[in-house]
Amino acid sequence: MTEVKNTSIPDSQTSTVPADTPEREILELVENARFAQSQINSHTQEQVDELVTSIAWSVIKNREELARMAVDEGEFGNYADKVTKIYNRVIGTLADMRSVKTVGMIEDDPETGITKFAKPVGVIGALIPATGPDATPPVKALGAIKARNALIVAPHPRTERSSARVVECIREGCARVGAPEDLAQVITGPSIQKTKVLMENVDLIVATGGLGMVKAAYSSGKPAYGVGVGNAVHVVDETADLDDAADMIARAKTFDYATSCLADNAIVVHRDVYEVLVSRLTELGGYLCSKAEKSSLEKVMWPKDAHIPSPEIIAKSAESIAKKAQIDIPPGKSFLLVDETGTGEGHPFSGEKLSVVLAVYQYSGKIENAVDIVNCITDYQGLGHTCGIHSQSEANINCVALNTRTARVIVNQNLNEGAGSPRNGLPYTLSLACGTWGGNITTENVNVRNFMNVTWVSRPVHPRAFDEEGLFEDYWNKYGK
Repeated sequence: MTEVKNTSIPDSQTSTVPADTPEREILELVENARFAQSQINSHTQEQVDELVTSIAWSVIKNREELARMAVDEGEFGNYADKVTKIYNRVIGTLADMRSVKTVGMIEDDPETGITKFAKPVGVIGALIPATGPDATPPVKALGAIKARNALIVAPHPRTERSSARVVECIREGCARVGAPEDLAQVITGPSIQKTKVLMENVDLIVATGGLGMVKAAYSSGKPAYGVGVGNAVHVVDETADLDDAADMIARAKTFDYATSCLADNAIVVHRDVYEVLVSRLTELGGYLCSKAEKSSLEKVMWPKDAHIPSPEIIAKSAESIAKKAQIDIPPGKSFLLVDETGTGEGHPFSGEKLSVVLAVYQYSGKIENAVDIVNCITDYQGLGHTCGIHSQSEANINCVALNTRTARVIVNQNLNEGAGSPRNGLPYTLSLACGTWGGNITTENVNVRNFMNVTWVSRPVHPRAFDEEGLFEDYWNKYGK
């Protein structure tokens, strides 16, 4: 069989761009990706599933090396948790996708006469944050390649080598089953200009990272899945199982030193259970800062009145942060608590902290008062992202779900489970969209289903009869004809 190159970038366009330029490098990556993608366009579902299984295993078996590189290069998070994160995210994504059809006919409904066929998007550009150079690329690659696309990774300059090594593992997984290695490529010497050219020439962008990156993706002229700012808030009402709530909050806050955008940034606690919950949090490694210590911590975290914490604080240990803030904490403390009452620019602890620092709010009375605080916090930062609630009251849970502007409400769980978990039905992802609240096109956990084009085939069925009387009867009775 003769191989036919399938690319939307004419050879003349690439060849007329001067060599040794960012534009030429990126155009060649895209052209290589298009050719590689064309080679799996006719793959069967079995071949695609074998391919992504090979990719997943190639990453998992190298997880210790990848975790060590990410910590050493980026200086964010910790080694043991990164090993766990890579394993859980990759194996969870693979398991999540196992039953998803991405080739040929994926749905057939004789009643409606609708048949659906899956087709690749083409070439996907993946923008990777410095805090997730290890687990983010393979999770995106698994979804992209499962849907028979090719992926080009734009790493953060701070963690270029880590992301490049992950892509190398993905390519090894491709080669092992005879698939083109160029299904996964990475930009070398990443820069704003290179990322801009990439976004202008791929078919779809998946942007995980800061607000500027996401805005650039949406401004590129190409379809994009972006994610909004984090700043997840966790409500603990008066009916909560406080042992479980404290355990879940502490786990999320300390895992990988809070590199995840899902890790609790603030908790909103009913006044009746505040003292007990804080006591249990301190037993689990929390340290409640005094007013003076809070002030010292604020100066270290936001030295120039910035909206984003200092890199010296982001994803560092509690001991390291306390030392910088000249706070003397007892041995064994793994996260810091600060009491807070305000929100907005004048209260930086109400924003995303990307660190093992947790703001604690109190509310009294009805759950609506907690909802008001959640909305004030997320209006400042985190609109559309995620909140959680520990409660035994379905009415309270539903009130939070109905009245917060968040895409996910995580009930009686660790907030990190919002990215998929064995004990919930959310799709595994590391791209958590925030809907129009956060400037995104969807509220979904971005997953393999977002990486396909679907052709709808419509066949005639027995005509439906529309009942005018039934449709308008209530309206006529109320307002007349």
